[in-house]
Amino acid sequence: MTEVPARIKIPRDRIGVLIGPNGYVKRKIENMCGVNLKIDSASGDVEVTLKPETVDPTSLFKAENIVNAIGRGFSPEKAFKLNDDDVLLEVIDLYDYVGKSESNLQRIKGRLIGEKGKTRKITEETTGANISIFGHTVAIIGELDKLAAAKRAIQMLISGSQHSTVYRWLHRKRRELKKAELELWETRGERVAG
Repeated sequence: MTEVPARIKIPRDRIGVLIGPNGYVKRKIENMCGVNLKIDSASGDVEVTLKPETVDPTSLFKAENIVNAIGRGFSPEKAFKLNDDDVLLEVIDLYDYVGKSESNLQRIKGRLIGEKGKTRKITEETTGANISIFGHTVAIIGELDKLAAAKRAIQMLISGSQHSTVYRWLHRKRRELKKAELELWETRGERVAG
């Protein structure tokens, strides 16, 4: 069975990050996921293929997500989290919300980042997800519930909710996530003890 390669286009100014010093990042992705990366530095095209000895077909999807995350502004270290089965990537295209207006795009990005990065930092700290605002996209890396909370907060800000309203919602959501996590641990503890 021959695998169809995944083709990804990333911004040319992110190619250096994808390759890394002396090819370190590229090699790490290839070894971690069992794939080969073919990178065209001039166009930003990246082709991902499974190595013949790789038995897990989801490795191709994981490598594709890691490459996409680096292309959307994440550091390789944060992107490598996507090799974990429980960690997902979501990319929100801000053009879907603001059209092609550059002034609206800058205004929304300003709302999402906040003064001196405050809003993005609060969103990351309360949800546990990682956020990258790059170009006309917002990318989120996290476990499903954390990613969903961060995405909801971002959508609230895009739609014009006041920052204070979003911060209150995030703090309530954080308590819910912590409570659910605690209940999960208690349930696991009961199963082990019983």
